[in-house]
Amino acid sequence: MPGYAGGSIKNPTYAQVCSGTTGHAEVIRVEFDLSIITYRQLLTAFFASHDPTTMNRQGNDIGTQYRSIILYATEQQREQAEAVIAEIDDDSAPVVTEVEPLKEFYEAEEEHKQFYERNPSQAYCQVVINPKLEKFQREYVELLKT
Repeated sequence: MPGYAGGSIKNPTYAQVCSGTTGHAEVIRVEFDLSIITYRQLLTAFFASHDPTTMNRQGNDIGTQYRSIILYATEQQREQAEAVIAEIDDDSAPVVTEVEPLKEFYEAEEEHKQFYERNPSQAYCQVVINPKLEKFQREYVELLKT
């Protein structure tokens, strides 16, 4: 579920978050079943699907709302996230992903839900999302349901 978290104002709008003044990041809330996928596998997917070494930036999207952040629900999740970061961290390209407790999640507006499915031919989907999906599908086929 797309939304916003990690900031200081209640019920932010997309426009407010995009202004970079709320402290919120654009995030995805992931609900999962541990009998199907582990938290570590989700972390693998997370780090494979974006660049965790760029501060406040993902591709052409720039601002604190685009920072790499993991908002954990339990101390075990925090420990696992920090362990994975320690494993992939590299002095030449240090991981800048923040690891913070999830305090509040605000669901995104309706037009941001299922965006890719509703807009597959939009330029952003073609140029940014499609290459990421294709890479993930090639490299992490074992994590995908058949």
